[in-house]
Amino acid sequence: MIKTSQLSKRVGTASSELEILRGIDLEIKQGETAAIVGASGSGKSTLLGLLAGLDSPTAGDIYLDDINIVDLDEDQRATLRSEKVGFVFQNFQLLPALTALENVMLPLELAGTQGAREKSEGFLARVGLGERLHHYPRTLSGGEQQRVAIARAFASAPVILFADEPTGNLDTVTGANVVRLLFDLNIEEGTTLVLVTHDTDLADRCQRKFSMSAGRLEEAL
Repeated sequence: MIKTSQLSKRVGTASSELEILRGIDLEIKQGETAAIVGASGSGKSTLLGLLAGLDSPTAGDIYLDDINIVDLDEDQRATLRSEKVGFVFQNFQLLPALTALENVMLPLELAGTQGAREKSEGFLARVGLGERLHHYPRTLSGGEQQRVAIARAFASAPVILFADEPTGNLDTVTGANVVRLLFDLNIEEGTTLVLVTHDTDLADRCQRKFSMSAGRLEEAL
């Protein structure tokens, strides 16, 4: 489902070259939940961006659903993301001028999905926002905004869902509710879930846990 081989990422600075990722080998099977933990600057968000095809590696291969995305151009990677990948971000990434329903519907409509409205309404109901369809992000709490983001991510039926600090801007109780929702939907939809997080409790809920340090990745046993 997700596989990397000798993945590395280097960027040039004014005086030298900085190695962010160093020869990472990783394999995550379909339907698994996996957490990537590590200190700020360890390279975990860079790794997530590469796995999602948002950036290109300096060397190595990345397979998503048996497709080597390193061989794809930017437009092909964008098409692959729209067909197979969902995202949940720490800062929600909702469009402020659109209602909750419109935020969920937008990627479905762009993809030409039939019944986009009904599907979006259904997922918003599943995350407990059936009565908030026409509210704008500014009128929703942080937890409600994150639930809209989760509904948007799952409504597109992704094969893989990447979540970058999904509870980072939430209080403890709200964060726990969002986590429960993520894992419930993961089980119901059979989606592979990959989390980047500082939250050790969240990481411990995953079937597999990886630790990033100085650009290297190790699986915690």
